[in-house]
Amino acid sequence: MESDHDYLLRSNLERVFNERDTFKREAALEELFVADPVMYEPANTVNGRAAISEVAGKLLQQFGPEFTFVAEGVAVGHHGLACLRWHAGPPSGPVIVTGIDAAEIVDGKIARLWVLLDPPASASA
Repeated sequence: MESDHDYLLRSNLERVFNERDTFKREAALEELFVADPVMYEPANTVNGRAAISEVAGKLLQQFGPEFTFVAEGVAVGHHGLACLRWHAGPPSGPVIVTGIDAAEIVDGKIARLWVLLDPPASASA
């Protein structure tokens, strides 16, 4: 039986990467991720739930209280792979970053997460 890819990846954005309360973020990580997950960022590999929580908290702190990640569309996936497109920035704009989360799903939880960032828009676009 396939996992609910949209629930897992949307919850990751909303309950982990948008959550400013450390305890709520850590509870979500326990529900959504395997015991020893790995997250791959463009320039970093993050091991474990606590380290992923720390990265999420630092991002939110860095970009300020209005910064949020927003899912675009519905996550798609099959056979243990799921992807969700997103954008991030303050609700009133501008969009600061866009990308895709790609996840390996094992036993209904995120085992590995790749954060794929889109290249910045060119000034001439």
